[in-house]
Amino acid sequence: MDSVDPTRAFVNRVKRIVVKVGTAVVTRGDGRLALGRLGALCEQLKDINAQGYEVILVTSGAVGLGRQRLRYRRLANSSFADLQNPQNDFDGKACAAVGQSSLMALYDTMFSQLDVTSSQLLVTDSVFRDEAFRKQLSETVKSLLKLRVVPIFNENDAVSTRKAPYEFCLQDSSGIFWDNDSLAGLLALELKADLLVLLSDVEGLYDGPPTDPKSKLIHTYVKEIHHGEITFGDKSRVGRGGMTAKVNAAVCAAYGGIPVVITSGYATDNIKKVLRGDRIGTVFHQDAHLWTLVKEEGARDLAVSARESSRQLRALGSKDRRKILLDVADALVANEGQIIAENEADIAVAQENGYEKALISRLALKPGKIAALATSIRKLADMEEPIGRVLQKTELAEGLVLEKVSCPLGVLLVVFESRPDALVQIASLAIQSRNGLLLKGGKEAKRSNAILHKVITSAIPENVGGKLIGLVNTRDEIPDLLKLDDVIDLVIPRGSNKLVSQIKESTKIPVLGHADGICHVYIDKSANEDMAKRIVLDAKTDYPAACNAMETLLVHKDLVTDDGGFKQIISGLQDLGVTLYGGPKASTVLNIPETSSFHHEYSSLACAVEIVDDVTAAINHIHEHGSAHTDCIVTEDHEVAETFLSQVDSAAIFHNASTRFCDGARFGLGAEVGISTSRIHARGPVGVEGLLTTRWILRGNGQVVDSDRGVKYTHKDLLTST
Repeated sequence: MDSVDPTRAFVNRVKRIVVKVGTAVVTRGDGRLALGRLGALCEQLKDINAQGYEVILVTSGAVGLGRQRLRYRRLANSSFADLQNPQNDFDGKACAAVGQSSLMALYDTMFSQLDVTSSQLLVTDSVFRDEAFRKQLSETVKSLLKLRVVPIFNENDAVSTRKAPYEFCLQDSSGIFWDNDSLAGLLALELKADLLVLLSDVEGLYDGPPTDPKSKLIHTYVKEIHHGEITFGDKSRVGRGGMTAKVNAAVCAAYGGIPVVITSGYATDNIKKVLRGDRIGTVFHQDAHLWTLVKEEGARDLAVSARESSRQLRALGSKDRRKILLDVADALVANEGQIIAENEADIAVAQENGYEKALISRLALKPGKIAALATSIRKLADMEEPIGRVLQKTELAEGLVLEKVSCPLGVLLVVFESRPDALVQIASLAIQSRNGLLLKGGKEAKRSNAILHKVITSAIPENVGGKLIGLVNTRDEIPDLLKLDDVIDLVIPRGSNKLVSQIKESTKIPVLGHADGICHVYIDKSANEDMAKRIVLDAKTDYPAACNAMETLLVHKDLVTDDGGFKQIISGLQDLGVTLYGGPKASTVLNIPETSSFHHEYSSLACAVEIVDDVTAAINHIHEHGSAHTDCIVTEDHEVAETFLSQVDSAAIFHNASTRFCDGARFGLGAEVGISTSRIHARGPVGVEGLLTTRWILRGNGQVVDSDRGVKYTHKDLLTST
């Protein structure tokens, strides 16, 4: 487990917590209650209540709920003539009176379903002038908390006499509040809470409008630094407060000794994350100005630095870029001992945590791996210069020549799991293609990734800068990076189906990758039996955790009656420890368990087997259950082979060769950043070419369009004609 951020160490002393949820969180855009968010909030409060925390809730939403109910009632009671005339909005106090009981009834129902008792406490600003009231308030809350009851506070807007906003500050001995944010701050002080969490509709406090991608989240608020720098936007779309009110309340509570965190109420577990010490939201603390804060390099800083460094790299010649790669290879070999030591520490932690063998296998840097990686990088360095290649050259008109040339994409974000060797391959490809790079590896390879990143970036000269390749340390930074579609040009996820799907759903940046590696080997009736056995055993057992390992074996029905080849293949797999699961036909014939799904990536010594009628049935099976990664046919019939190769719609299709050949190094690409099953841009193993795009360069001598008068277009191909 990662150590708690020093700026969040105070969470270790929290016992009593005040949580404030605003109208923008408890309601949807149309004004109706956001039942999903309310339910998630109640579940969080129930869980932390069960963990021994004393939980106090301050809620808004009564006025909005009451307005909705009154609108419905007026509509139900209106005549047609009434509907023709404009009608005034409702009195806010009437809305509060109607909505408060409904809001509390909803909380009561939700908490009751979770076996939690809640209570209602309505207050007004004026009652806090009374010392006796304040004392009684503390006693009542103390009694409720002792019984594990959740007190729910709200301002009693229906009878409040306040006409204008008051300033809430510690110097105001009356303690009058203006909104539920300042009420929450006041209660935190009165009830001697250890933490105040203000839930907002954004992640926290930004140094600019939250909708502006250039705005950065302020993780730690220091009044002396940030007070004059922040421009607040509009107030809440529905409540009286907004971020200005939250910051005012947070500053007052923090300087009164109560730590405060402003974070999003839209997430389902942010309160738990705050209590866990995760670096989310914005923290306010009375000692923040005394902390030695490491300069916060946010997501945008990392991406911008990578872009700037990549432009410096592009300015270098081919020899200089080649030298960087050779220096990286030498540095890896020179530091092999330290790299292996850190990798072994990662493996030990993974084993202690009970990780699956397949993950530990991907995590391990086996003997000879560093030398092999260095060799791959040297081969990459010796490859033809990929940048500036003229792909098309056309004379548009006399003296006007257009070229289409290769160029880098820009900045890549690669999120990968388990395999630290992937970091080396990806980094070397970024240098060769002259792209900036941001890397986020899995926590299980934290030590390995850190040392590899350090070794590689130390070999990059100062005139380019080590920030060409940035290493993202926490998962919390990924959502911010995925918003940077103006800086990051391509996201490449390498990992589970869940990881790839989450990234695709969370960004507008183009995503290149594959979700599953469900690879098939189809043995046709004309297959050479010895060849088929070699291919199947290699495809499944050479490296079962690889995404190009065979996950489903398809066999022509005519081979099942054969006493030789098919049974030898099956027994060969079983002898090597492979667990077999059959389809409806194969499970009966082979007397093996039936698979629950053909669309399953085992990533281990297990696979599915099914019997098919012919090559067409095999193709249909692959299209229905496959992942368009790598599929193979074993056959001596050339016509059947061509049918398979032309009709299977996968990124890689093989004839009489193991699926394990689908690899960037084996394809001669030097290395690979991943394998893509996308049909746009790169497909299959993605090497340098997959990380490039093109641009147009036009050279003339003063030509103008002038509505195409006087321009005689020739469109002559100069590349093939020379």
